[in-house]
Amino acid sequence: MVHDPIPLLGGKSVHCINEQQMAEALRLAEEDPGSSERIQARLQKLESELSRNELAALAFVIIHRLKNSSPL
Repeated sequence: MVHDPIPLLGGKSVHCINEQQMAEALRLAEEDPGSSERIQARLQKLESELSRNELAALAFVIIHRLKNSSPL
């Protein structure tokens, strides 16, 4: 059975995003004194160098690697 590719930029999703995790990620990226500056600097660089589709691919790859490296 051949499956049509799922677009990365919207519509169908292969992962469910937990709202509490998203809120904590945004807090860490925007407000945390120890992390927000580093995260924002890297985001700026990535957003200036990668297309929207490449950013989406990177996000999925990071989630995949975190999932596979988790000690849980």
